Amino acid sequence: MERTRVIIADDESVIRTDLREMLTSLGYLVVGDVGDGQSAVNLARELKPDVVIMDIKMPNMDGIEAARLLTQEKIAPVLLLTAYSQRDLVDRAKEAGVVGYLVKPFREQEIVPAVDIALARFQEFRELEKEVGDLKETLETRKVVDRAKGVLMDSQHLTEAEAFRKIQKMSMNTRKPMKEIAEAIILAQEAKT
Repeated sequence: MERTRVIIADDESVIRTDLREMLTSLGYLVVGDVGDGQSAVNLARELKPDVVIMDIKMPNMDGIEAARLLTQEKIAPVLLLTAYSQRDLVDRAKEAGVVGYLVKPFREQEIVPAVDIALARFQEFRELEKEVGDLKETLETRKVVDRAKGVLMDSQHLTEAEAFRKIQKMSMNTRKPMKEIAEAIILAQEAKT
């Protein structure tokens, strides 16, 4: 089984070392560790880890801002590790798309479930995003096909069903998607006018 690849970001080197040892003993592969948020973002962009575990309070860029960038760019889920549990930080973390939150001092047995949940939530997010993309494409195809049907109905005096069948048949004969055929029909009609 492939090991989960982790980047650690914490401005305290002792915590990074302890966390690296803990993660390694739990079977994770620590692919990098850094001491500030900007370096965490840069390293994550380069190494594409499975998860990033980072502290909130760090120099250059705090962990929440780094998490926002990593989430926005869909690079990896972020598990925040912090000694701070103030409501405003938790709210900022939620808004940034953080998928997990561990409060220091944490125990080794808390890490595995937190990482597993972070990975699962990130996967769900990706799947939902793909579904939304697929639905948008389907809707766009439907709009274009409807427009092309209208063009054929007007120019060739066809019924809606006949126009649809004509587009469908052209699609099958040319082995091109119906959207492509519909776009060609619309372009041809626009060229005539």
